[in-house]
Amino acid sequence: MPLKFFLKLYARLAGLALLVGLLCVLLFQGVNSVRLQAWQERFPAPLMQWLATVPDPAARYHWLAPIYDFQSHDPATLTLSPVTLERLAYGHVVAQHTSLGLRVLRHDGEDRILSMRFRDLYREVSEATGLLVLNHLNAVLPAERDAAMASLAGSLGGSITAIEDAANLPETAVLDRVLERELAYYRPDHSGPARVLLRLSDGSLVQLRMPADFDPWAWPMTALLLLVIGVVLAVALMLLLRGVHHNLRAVESVAVRIARGEMDARVETSDRTMVSRLAVAFNSMAEHIQRLVGVQSEMIHAVSHELRTPVARIRFGVQMIEDCDDAETLQKQLEGIDGDIQELDELIDEILTYARLEQGGPVFSLQDRSVTEIVRQVVDEQRLIHTKVTIEPEIPEASERWAHADVEPRYLHRAVQNLVGNAARYAASRVRVSCHLDEQTCRIDVEDDGPGIPEQDWEKVFTAFARLDDSRTRTSGGYGLGLSIVRRILYWHGGQAFVNRSDDLGGARFSLVWPRRKPDELDL
Repeated sequence: MPLKFFLKLYARLAGLALLVGLLCVLLFQGVNSVRLQAWQERFPAPLMQWLATVPDPAARYHWLAPIYDFQSHDPATLTLSPVTLERLAYGHVVAQHTSLGLRVLRHDGEDRILSMRFRDLYREVSEATGLLVLNHLNAVLPAERDAAMASLAGSLGGSITAIEDAANLPETAVLDRVLERELAYYRPDHSGPARVLLRLSDGSLVQLRMPADFDPWAWPMTALLLLVIGVVLAVALMLLLRGVHHNLRAVESVAVRIARGEMDARVETSDRTMVSRLAVAFNSMAEHIQRLVGVQSEMIHAVSHELRTPVARIRFGVQMIEDCDDAETLQKQLEGIDGDIQELDELIDEILTYARLEQGGPVFSLQDRSVTEIVRQVVDEQRLIHTKVTIEPEIPEASERWAHADVEPRYLHRAVQNLVGNAARYAASRVRVSCHLDEQTCRIDVEDDGPGIPEQDWEKVFTAFARLDDSRTRTSGGYGLGLSIVRRILYWHGGQAFVNRSDDLGGARFSLVWPRRKPDELDL
């Protein structure tokens, strides 16, 4: 995976994670602020309801005033908003945040508003409820105590039970506090509901169990966060897949166009897409297919033209045989037909070699071979064929050190042979084959002292069936495929073939350049 694509994807995932985290934090704080406000009014509601039903509660429970600032107010003396007054009129409990703590208000059903102030709402409401239970249980007879506990529990929103088994007693520190104050607030489980232990006047112990404290991570809140995370991830995944789907549809559309014959159709490439590498590979494949189709059309046209000449000569020779009157003329015509057949055989071999290279290359098996030995072998072979031309190798001693390279010896031999044979055919008297090898690169130059090639034709000579003269006789030699084969062989070696002018000999100089060792990413 490309580093740039990985970093881009990583940045998107990190941004998505940050967005989800920020959204969850905002949602958590926003929803919990509403939930907390509702709980702060719901939790003390039973206590305030009890006080509102008692006639003159401020006098009846005067001992609550110094602890919780319990007061009964005339509404005219309080500065309250119309919404708060309306809620109080409907019997709601209203919690207001002040600098001294949370003030809880409740209408008593007549013309007064009751208020209590709590610094720690959960603990102090629990203790205030415990004080009310203690006060009322001390005022009833033991025989009526169970009924009173049931009545108080139903009204105050908790559960009240008598402790009769020593196994149910809390820890010693709680017992010490209840002996001192007759009331002890404690939480056996830090996250569980609070309990208030009461010691009645006759020494009996009663336990008040309160409802659970406010839980910011209650299951509805957790479920909401999980739902939001799931929805955000689903939307992000949908957008991601939508982009991938769009890109794949673009590739599919181009594939359909190519199937209809629009060989120049290509996929738009961009580093911002997840299928950019697929688009590049697809375009490379399309270009290869387009080139192969073009080569095929060109070959059909050129082959039909190239075959027409020797076939016509063979037909003419056969007709001449019918009119031959002497053996010498007959033998001459037979030799001509044999030469034409040999030319056809050579032409077919060239065409098949070129076709194999153009259709994706032969099965290249690169081997560690000496390039200089291949060059010397070609030079020795061509000297026997072209006796009128001096063919000399030039291999510096420094190149011998790096002579071994990754090559396909048979095809490299063919490439060098084509160049040397072509140079010897057009040279005046001299051909030079030189090797320039180093740690990274191999280079073979084939130079001659012939007329050379015009610069405007340097690229044309590598085109299949292209020749710079109009001759079609056997004396001119070649079929216009030799240099095309050379270029394809170098392509499959990961290199290149090109031509320019020889500075020393004055003719043409053909050069073969390729990496000495096969790159890891080159798959031949």
